[in-house]
Amino acid sequence: MPRRSFLALVAGALALGLAGLTATAAQPRAQFLQSYHWRMPDQSLFGGFSGFEIGPQGRNFVTQSDRATLWRGQIQRDAKGSITGVTLTSGPNKLHNIKGALMPRRFADSEGLALAPDGSVYLSFEGEARVAHFATDGGPAHDLPRPPAFKRMQRNSSLEALAIAPDGTLYTMPERSGSLTKPFPVWRYRNGKWSQPFAIPRNGDWLPVGADFGPDGRLYVLERDFWGLLGFLTRVQVFDIKGNTISGGDVLIKTGPGKHDNLEGLSVWQDNTGAIRLTMISDDNFRIFQRTEIVEYRLPPNPKGD
Repeated sequence: MPRRSFLALVAGALALGLAGLTATAAQPRAQFLQSYHWRMPDQSLFGGFSGFEIGPQGRNFVTQSDRATLWRGQIQRDAKGSITGVTLTSGPNKLHNIKGALMPRRFADSEGLALAPDGSVYLSFEGEARVAHFATDGGPAHDLPRPPAFKRMQRNSSLEALAIAPDGTLYTMPERSGSLTKPFPVWRYRNGKWSQPFAIPRNGDWLPVGADFGPDGRLYVLERDFWGLLGFLTRVQVFDIKGNTISGGDVLIKTGPGKHDNLEGLSVWQDNTGAIRLTMISDDNFRIFQRTEIVEYRLPPNPKGD
């Protein structure tokens, strides 16, 4: 077959495949609102954001970089609630270990973020799998107990997602489960102890990278896939937790490759119309061909469809 014909066939097949993905992506329930490109060219530590928590009315926020810095700020919005700007109010604050010293690089890969009611933060780490509490942004860490299972997790692919339930219980899960057919174990921390009461199914190459509990008390899990030069894919599922069981797994967002950058942080909140919004932030991996993107979707009033 002539080279030009072959390339035309490949291009046609790729276009059909992407069209199919676009059609599939249109089915989930959340409505895309906007993507805001956040820039700070004069700040060398800017980037790598992998956790995100946003306050009431979608304005005050806290985020952390996977290079162990913590940032707080405010989001400016217009009358329709669209993001028009981002202003820092604190940070970047470099994270410190339990002795009050700056975290060594090999222990500083902070990935998941959960905001406590008092404004303090919990962070999960994947270099050395663990969860730590930071009572103040610039203060020392308080490491939570580290169960043996954490020590066996795959380096660089462990505790990527972290969420705090309304009752203060922490939930975390690794980015990789160990095989394509093995579910992702969900770890729970309460009353000073870790347990692993349930798992969520693994579906192909989708990997959990962020999580948050919404105002409806449900667990929202942000997942990503990566198709090389075509870019990243994004998916959000929602689950119901009752005691030691988890159910649901309804897909609310599912995009084709390249629609968004490497979304890793997720915050679920309620806007002034009563609708649930899902706000996500991307990890640009400190690469010039990626971007720090704040993305928002909106759910209809009844996302369960009851």
